[in-house]
Amino acid sequence: MLTNINPKLPMSNKAATKDFYINKLGFQNVGSSDYDGYLMVEKDNIEIHFFEFKEIDTKENYSGVYIRTDNIDNLYQSFIDNEVNIHPNGPLETKPWGQREFALLDPDNNLLTFGQSV
Repeated sequence: MLTNINPKLPMSNKAATKDFYINKLGFQNVGSSDYDGYLMVEKDNIEIHFFEFKEIDTKENYSGVYIRTDNIDNLYQSFIDNEVNIHPNGPLETKPWGQREFALLDPDNNLLTFGQSV
């Protein structure tokens, strides 16, 4: 029986990734160990893992995750208040497929799309 999923995304600079997810998006470190070339963060019930990929061409990175939320308006506003750049093509809006969504890019151009059913 499946119980959870933890996406693994590439990162070129662990310090920059850690700073963005913790200080901008409000995630926390997972566990008490600091693994070389690996990072795990969590917020609420969401856990994301990162593996080091120093040679990544961020312009060619098409990795991404879809994260569901139960309060998208407050989440969006909290990111705006924390000066998080929202993707130019991903402002908060209700989509024709019945989701209210917005998107942003992390330092390595991993696409994070947040959505809530309407």
